[in-house]
Order: sequence, then C-alpha cells, then structure tokens
Amino acid sequence: MNSQSPSAGPLAASFRDPAGSLFPYQGRILRIVNALGAADLSAFLASPSGQKLMASGRVVPTRALNDAECAALLSDPAVRELYESRGGQMILEHERIDFPSFPYEWTAEMLHAAAQLTLDLARELLADGLGLKDATPYNVLFRGPEPVFIDVLSFERRDAGDATWLPYAQFVRTFLLPLLANQTYGLGLDQILMTRRDGLEPEEVYRWSKPLQRLRAPFFSLVSMPTWLGGKQKQGDASIYEKKLLKDTAKARFILDSVLNGLGKSLKGLAPVSGKSSVWSDYMTVNNNYTTDHFQAKQRFVGEALAEYPSRNVLDVGCNTGHFSAIAARSGAKVVGLDYDPVVLGEVWRAARGEKLEILPLAVNVTRPSPGTGWRNRECASFLDRAGGKFEAVLMLAVIHHMLVTERVPLEDILELAAELTTKLLIIEYVAPEDSMFRRLTRGRDELHKGLTVEVFEAACGRYFEIVRSQQVEGATRRLYLLRKRS
Repeated sequence: MNSQSPSAGPLAASFRDPAGSLFPYQGRILRIVNALGAADLSAFLASPSGQKLMASGRVVPTRALNDAECAALLSDPAVRELYESRGGQMILEHERIDFPSFPYEWTAEMLHAAAQLTLDLARELLADGLGLKDATPYNVLFRGPEPVFIDVLSFERRDAGDATWLPYAQFVRTFLLPLLANQTYGLGLDQILMTRRDGLEPEEVYRWSKPLQRLRAPFFSLVSMPTWLGGKQKQGDASIYEKKLLKDTAKARFILDSVLNGLGKSLKGLAPVSGKSSVWSDYMTVNNNYTTDHFQAKQRFVGEALAEYPSRNVLDVGCNTGHFSAIAARSGAKVVGLDYDPVVLGEVWRAARGEKLEILPLAVNVTRPSPGTGWRNRECASFLDRAGGKFEAVLMLAVIHHMLVTERVPLEDILELAAELTTKLLIIEYVAPEDSMFRRLTRGRDELHKGLTVEVFEAACGRYFEIVRSQQVEGATRRLYLLRKRS
C-alpha cells in the first residue's frame, strides 16, 4: 500500500446496512464489516459460487485486506474512528465501478437486466447453501452496459430446510411493479423511483388498473392477489416474515425453486421490447438535417479528434441512438451517454451490449440533471456531483441549440458547465439560428437568438477553451469545433 496522507475529517459512509459500512478513501472503495456480517461474508468469499461470480464480474470483485493493510489504514484517525464506531472486524476492498448510476437514471432495459442478475444470483448461490437477504436495484451498478451486483453484505448462509425467499415482496416492489407500470402506463423510471426508494406497492398499482385488467396476467399475481390478501392480513402479524423450515430439505428446495422460477416467468413477461418509436427515435435516419457526405465528414472530425487526443472517459451529452458514443468507445474510451429519451437509450443499451462496447446510457437531461437524493439529499449524489471533472472529453453534438431554445439556458452557462465536466477536451457543434432545426425549435421567436453568430460563439468559447480547429459541416449553418480546456 502506498503511503497516504491522513484524511482531513470525518469519512462519509453508508449507514443503512447493520452489518457494515461502505466508504470511499483516496480513490479506493472500502467496506468495514462488523460481527453481524463477518461470518456470512466469509462464507460467500470462500464459496465456489462466490469466487466464480466475482471472477465473471457479475459480483463486484472483492478481497479482504490483510492485517498489515488494515493496520496501515487504521493509522488514519478518521478511518479508525469509523472502524470503531461501526464495530469493525474486517475491511474489504472492492473494484471501483467507473461511473456510479442509480435506478431512476436507468432505462427499463437496464432495470430488467439488474432484476435478471439478482434472480440468477439467488439461484446460483443455493448450491453452496447461500442466498440473498434483500433484492433491490440499489444493490446493482453498471459497468458499461453490464449490471454488477455490488452489495456483498446481501449474501447470507441459508438453512437447507428454509422454503421461503424473504426478499420476494421487495423484488416485486422494486423491480417487477416499476417494469409493469413502465410497460402499461408509460411511466418513466424517474417518475417511479426518484421519490420511491422501496418501489411501488401493489395497492398503488391496483388503483391505477381497470377491473378486467386486474384479472389478467401479470396483474392478477403481482397486483390483485397481494391487494386482496393484504386486506385480510392482521396488522402487526409478523408470521409472514418468519422462516418456514421443513424437515424435508428436498421439498424445501423444490418450493424455493418454484418461487424463483415464478418470478423469472413474470420478469420475462415484462421484458422491454425493441423497435419502439418516440419523438427522437428516427433522428439519425430522417430527421437530422445532414446529407450523407456531411454526416460522414462529421464522423471523421470526431473520430480524428479522439484519435489525436485519446481519452479514457468520454461524456456524450444528447447521445440519441449512441452513434458517436460508439465511435468514442471503439477508440478505447469508457463512455457515459446522456439523453432524456429512454426509448433511444434502450437501443443504445442493446447495441452496446451486443457489440461489447463500454457505453453506459443514462436517462438524464443535463439541463435538469438528477438531484442529490436519499437521507439529507446526500445518500445518492447528484449527477453533476458525480460527473464534475470526471471526463477527459465531452461531446456536445447537435444539442446546444436545444439547450438554448427549449430550455432557455444562456450560451455562457452551457460552456461553463462543459468546462466543469471535462478536464481536457470539448467537441461541440455550433448551429446557427438560420438552421432549419433551430428555426423549428424557436417557433417564430427568432428574434430571441438573432445575436448568435459564429463570432459570438467563438468569443464565448474563448473564456474557457482554446480552439484547436473547426470545420464547416452543413452549408453555412453548422460548424464543428475541437476545443481544449484552458488551464
């Protein structure tokens, strides 16, 4: 372990899990584990299934620090204070996931993939007498388009005669019902999960549903039956949460397998379908104002810029179907692609997964980004807190006219944000007010932007960036810029 200076003050750490606390420390992701979690965790780390899952990357690679490493960490008073206050017995180090995201920023496809991973783990761990004690999307992050289970304190030793899966209701509330509401009513995951950490209750979805709908699958099993039976359950009856131990372990395993298989069938029926249309789903084919030659020139400009200035992390603002995100990813970058249209982002996710490109698509409108949420608005950091200074290159292609016109954000503020997000490069597209797409957005309010010229744009850029080069793209209305951030 490298020599490190002590922390300046108290360390921010997770607090919901009674078995331990996760905390960042000088670029590392560490976890303190206390007596409540040590035995279950050790069983997982030593199990064949646990080692296989970590080697495959489906569970975050994790190791327990040795005595010398722990002693070095505990020499920092802030670490020692946290360790002692949480009753620490061991310290873990996890692989750092490049860019953390939260379920309310995902597409339905991503929530579905996270649910499938959770069920797969629950099944595979059974062979080693292990299981999951909770099942929430907050146990999952994404490495590019692939889900990764990160909460190793969710694993527990199971009794072979236990026929119950205690996280059943939580899995339904946080995975299946949000997927059902998205599929049936078109509700975005941000509308569902931003203010509902524990997902949707069956009674809530029941109120939205129609009488005949309540009798059809999957409403009948996921919504109607729990609502009807819940009304008959006595308040305070804790028996429904108690383990049901059977002497016949084979029968217990059969029942448990049936429960997990039933959830798997429900999940399969809620899989998002590809090919859906939206306002922006055809932008790259029929609605983008580019001739074939001009679009190829734009591709070359971006590709050559990323080849000349290789970037490990790229943010693509307004990525649409991810065409330029893919160019960046093929150059070796880890890409976060933002768009507020979850339909096009679903296609980005499918394509990235199919081509194995490290692209993380997020349903984030950069003009109204995800705020800090959870306890004291600090539990889940805001998008801008996570993204600031994280990216070596930022792409803003065919997007700033939407920010200028639709969101009424001043040009100087857009460029200031870009400078906060990137550490090195900005590849940006200037769209003149006379451009047909610009005029379509203004809807007769052309006077508001008549002062926007190439000269004004370049002068505004000059406050934060140096112009490396520029290139005309579409007639006299669009120009591409490669900008380098001023030190």
